[in-house]
Amino acid sequence: MTERFGKDMVIALATAEKGVPYVRYVNACYENGAFYVITYALSNKIKHLENNPVIAIAGEWFTAHGRGINLGYFGKEENHRIAKRLKEVFSEWIDNGHTDFGDENTVILCVELTDGLLISHGTRYEF
Repeated sequence: MTERFGKDMVIALATAEKGVPYVRYVNACYENGAFYVITYALSNKIKHLENNPVIAIAGEWFTAHGRGINLGYFGKEENHRIAKRLKEVFSEWIDNGHTDFGDENTVILCVELTDGLLISHGTRYEF
């Protein structure tokens, strides 16, 4: 997982609201059993998680389920370690004006994986 997803990767992230699935592509990075995404607290993905934290994700030869957790403001002390990592991983685009780190609605979404399937070098890994 770290070999393939421990860097800036675009994955599909799905949430559900009132039985309707919503899928969008996000930049994410994998670390220690979870994917991390920088997003906006008022986005639909965060709103959906308030009612239903179950998330599905998919990437290159990979699919999984997880629990979405809004870690809160990117700049808060508790997020310092992962925020620093995300700034490094997303360095190619993070300062392009799209992300406002002064806005407390800029948050980190953690997707803790619960189960998944990865195909790597011809081997199938299920967890």
